[in-house]
Amino acid sequence: MLYPLLRPLLFRMDAEKTHHWALSALRTLPAGAPAPKDAMLHSTVAGIEFPNPVGLAAGFDKDGHVAHLMHHFGYGFAELGTLTPLPQKGNPKPRLFRLAEDRAVINRMGFNNGGQVEAARRIAAMPREGRVIGINIGANKDATDRTADYAAGVRVMAPLADYLTINISSPNTPGLRALQGRGALDELLGAVIAAQGEHGPPIFLKVAPDLESADIKDIAACVIDHKVDALIVSNTTISRPALHSRHADEAGGLSGAPLHDLALQCLRDFRAAVGGAVPLIGVGGIANAEQAYARIRAGASLVQIYSAIVYEGPWLAARINTGLKALLKRDGFSNISQVVGIDAPHG
Repeated sequence: MLYPLLRPLLFRMDAEKTHHWALSALRTLPAGAPAPKDAMLHSTVAGIEFPNPVGLAAGFDKDGHVAHLMHHFGYGFAELGTLTPLPQKGNPKPRLFRLAEDRAVINRMGFNNGGQVEAARRIAAMPREGRVIGINIGANKDATDRTADYAAGVRVMAPLADYLTINISSPNTPGLRALQGRGALDELLGAVIAAQGEHGPPIFLKVAPDLESADIKDIAACVIDHKVDALIVSNTTISRPALHSRHADEAGGLSGAPLHDLALQCLRDFRAAVGGAVPLIGVGGIANAEQAYARIRAGASLVQIYSAIVYEGPWLAARINTGLKALLKRDGFSNISQVVGIDAPHG
């Protein structure tokens, strides 16, 4: 593959500049045909038909420039954003760091984006037939009423999204994770569901991996009460396992390989808390088919990747899908939905 040869050159560049270069390169691609429905990998989650279970996590396409093109690389769906009601610059640079020795990334981007109104114009013009595109929304850093920001985001983006993700788990907006508390979350979800309306798209909630058992039980009860359509488990971590990179002490959210075990355990805990009542989407440290398969067997209906692409290249999703089919055949299954939660405790 070409990417292992290209990677050393890319790694000489500033991480955020490389990111912008990649987006510019992708924007030159033709729209092309959408991802074909794979007989072994397609499934229906939250009423949406996914051609395969491997999605692009939010954060790569913050402003909605290339989400409709990611099927070229094997993705069954793509989630753009995080988008806030008003444009904001995010945190001071540098704010994105590769930890090559750890196959990890630390970011403290701070929801940098051009705002929902501008993004909505681009998203409305995207070719959409056969493409599953989620929109991840957040609150502005200086918002006086963050619940109102989320409700406004739902109203603006709902007509354009196959699903909406409520992101309350970024560690890079001060106080945002406090919205995961039971009282605040109950109020937030009430406002979001009201803004969604009767015919709005499914609502997903993205949570942090840095949660105590009581927090997980409270969140699970809240999403069941409000009939949230899926949980995305999880965002980046503020914890710091043993790391070897010179950037190990940078502030921000850690993703990539060191997040794998924590994110997997968090998904197992949420599966135990919700049973099969709420679909789960597994994110965090997934870099190959075996890890994706383990996350699905633990209870994830879908998975998302992002940081691993930095190290494995843009065709990682296609390789994971090929590997998933081989694993399903090995284990005697004909469709990916048959293994969702098969390793989760029952009873």
